[in-house]
Amino acid sequence: MGHPGEDAFEPVIDDAVAQGIIVTSQNTTLDRIESKYKGQGFGYVGQELYASGYSLGQETLRRSGAQEGDRAMVWGLLSQPTRGLRTQGVIDAFEEAGLVVDYLEIDSATNADPAAGVATFAGYVSANPDVTIVVTDHGALTATLETYLTAASKGPDDIFAAGFDLSAATVEAIRAGWTDLVIDQQQWLQGYLPILQICLTKQFAFSGLHIDTGSGFAHADNVEVLAELVERQIR
Repeated sequence: MGHPGEDAFEPVIDDAVAQGIIVTSQNTTLDRIESKYKGQGFGYVGQELYASGYSLGQETLRRSGAQEGDRAMVWGLLSQPTRGLRTQGVIDAFEEAGLVVDYLEIDSATNADPAAGVATFAGYVSANPDVTIVVTDHGALTATLETYLTAASKGPDDIFAAGFDLSAATVEAIRAGWTDLVIDQQQWLQGYLPILQICLTKQFAFSGLHIDTGSGFAHADNVEVLAELVERQIR
């Protein structure tokens, strides 16, 4: 998983490849390294980070009916050099549409335990009662949106809430109206296809495959189609 970024990973991957180890990546792109070792099986399976963030921002604008001047909160991970591209995509889509964007960095405690962010969220909403959109750029935080909104004394229709990654808790939140839109990056494929990539490279000398898994959305209109698959941890 490429979260630490290319500068952190490159010497480790260089050393592994030099020892004949097949390396590939998932979830977060490492473009420079992928280009360097693609012929030796280094591929990518996952979302296109900036594009998926920008796409979620655009779909949120369309579905929420947001107008220029509306306030949006984006809770993300800009501090992580590659991972933060997804957060930046959301921000750019909103700012291009003329929204007032308040960015909050997910602190380490909340990154590890979403419940630790309840006070942060409630405090932000209390200080900004005109906020109409909230985007959580973190699967576990997205699964906790109902808790956050309840703690801020908001109902399911008071703030348009969007985020990333399907889970059983997020399916229930969509059903109940607490979560309005989630980008589905199809994490199961991110677990399966990199292993297949390594096997194909080892057995048949295939070069790296680059597969985008993050183009679909889950919402109230299609959640029942996905619900059983989410329960089985396939979607």
